[in-house]
Amino acid sequence: MPYAITLLNNFCILPQMERGVAKVIGGDPKGNNFLYTNGKCVIIRNIENPAIADIYTEHAHQVTVAKYAPSGFYIASGDASGKIRIWDTTQKEHLLKYEYTPISGKVKDIAWTEDSKRIAVVGDGREKFGAVFLWDSGSSVGEVSGHSKLINSVDIRQKRPYRLATASDDTCGSFFEGPPFKFKFTLRDHSQFVNCVRFSPDGGRFATASADGQIFIYDGATGERVSSLGGEKAHKGGIYAVSWSPDSSQLISASGDKTVKLWDVGAGTAVTTFNMGTDVTDQQLGCLWQKDHLISISLSGYINYLDKNNPDRPIRTVKGHSKSIQCLTVHKSEGRSYIYSGSHDGHINILSLIKWSTGENDCFSGKGHSNQVSKVVTDEADELVTCSMDDTLRYTNINKKEYSASDVVKMDFQPKSVSAAARGLSLAVCIGQVVLLKDKKKVFTLDNLDYEAEVGVIHPGGTTAAVGGADGKVHLYSVQGNTLKDEGQTIEVKGPVTDMAYSNDGAYLAVIDEKKTAAVFDVADGYSVKNEFYGHHAKPVSLAWSPDNEHFATGGMDMMVFVWTVGDADKRIKVPDTHRLHHVSSLAWVDEHTLVTASHDASIKQWTIKY
Repeated sequence: MPYAITLLNNFCILPQMERGVAKVIGGDPKGNNFLYTNGKCVIIRNIENPAIADIYTEHAHQVTVAKYAPSGFYIASGDASGKIRIWDTTQKEHLLKYEYTPISGKVKDIAWTEDSKRIAVVGDGREKFGAVFLWDSGSSVGEVSGHSKLINSVDIRQKRPYRLATASDDTCGSFFEGPPFKFKFTLRDHSQFVNCVRFSPDGGRFATASADGQIFIYDGATGERVSSLGGEKAHKGGIYAVSWSPDSSQLISASGDKTVKLWDVGAGTAVTTFNMGTDVTDQQLGCLWQKDHLISISLSGYINYLDKNNPDRPIRTVKGHSKSIQCLTVHKSEGRSYIYSGSHDGHINILSLIKWSTGENDCFSGKGHSNQVSKVVTDEADELVTCSMDDTLRYTNINKKEYSASDVVKMDFQPKSVSAAARGLSLAVCIGQVVLLKDKKKVFTLDNLDYEAEVGVIHPGGTTAAVGGADGKVHLYSVQGNTLKDEGQTIEVKGPVTDMAYSNDGAYLAVIDEKKTAAVFDVADGYSVKNEFYGHHAKPVSLAWSPDNEHFATGGMDMMVFVWTVGDADKRIKVPDTHRLHHVSSLAWVDEHTLVTASHDASIKQWTIKY
């Protein structure tokens, strides 16, 4: 049976942010892309259309920084173990060219010389905080010395004679001449951690920015101090990053005071102040000036495209997830499909399939979950029903796009799974408890179960509740009024239940278990076994029915996704390597031929499946 699977779209993860830690964004010498990191991934994003993205996943440890070589053909990325990987950007495979371990701790910044032949690497280490070496042999071309604490930032003048500058937590900067690079003198103007140092593109000046809120400008060739920006202080808060304009006359600075400022370097004054908000997550930890684009990164991970003509309103803000996605669901509203995904930090993102191509997406306003969202479903009243590790169930109106303070149900125990059905019913499975809710109120609780309940679903008609247990059984309860009645009927499966779902027409119940089996039971025939499906190499963890009720998809810890046909166990479609290095945490169908998958790499992918 011929079939085809194509990856249609990849909705990407945001940068991983940490409060008080600067985020280095790499710019593309050709001006098309920009680079940032999250977890073990390096993300290459198109600057004109952020929906176009590519992910590099070959690091074994958390990646902290990535920078293009000035030639544009290679990227050097550094991770928390001190390893540098230099890899090809021209091919889709991103083949590894060289790998080095120049320092023994976390890499904080990388700089190339303009001929793309030498690389400086700085960060934390045991015996030294930096190194500078030839890119093709790894042999040293000088030493980065003169600091007593970890080095945050490094840059190399992009014209001869080469100069190298560093910025460190010991409140100093250092200036080097080379190659081979030799320490010349220390820059002692700052009183706090120095977070960033950057040479202007023409090599005439370099700037240092510090947690003391000051920016100093130095001569690019001699290292003498020329001026400071903004008189006494450039910002009210610490400054995390600066980026020069292509013509070297201006620069932007990103600060913890929740602003980005655009400076006229010659005059030493701020031309524009961009106010990014009032919340703590609006602190600005990174920035990049590339061609006409001014980009800053907020503590929330949001990527802001700044507008010089309207400083209080960015041209656009790229939102999304910066932590791993745990669950997602698809809801149709006014003929359009929207993907709702919930992540590890409680954030729920709304992605319209129409606007996917432009990378536009949204989130609910107001205060939502404060911890991992474990499961998200929609009910008949156009509400998003979510359960979270903050021990609550939330009902959120999809059309209003804001969290309601009143529609929150506090649970006695942490909920693991939630399901919604007709007549305003929903079923929550908590640790050691099963709760039936009607119209957002708890109406019935099953306690003292003689098994560990893992997942629960209500039949679409609202007549039966099925609860899957760690005992390898599915326990069936009939819904009578506002109570659950144990009819004493159980279905045996091969192992502890990991997920299950009724088909949309209520004809079948599909169950997956830890013994790598998927089974479908016929509801009308007293839950007799319709078919069993084998194929996963590790336990399957998520399951979703296609709208045609004849196919369902499962995703497992083996990073595979299978699409199964109910009537024929041999007709299976395999989607290999859906999310590299991460298993699929959740999947959902948009229509009969479109499947979306989400994973702990925090990206959402859309697949087209033709039978």
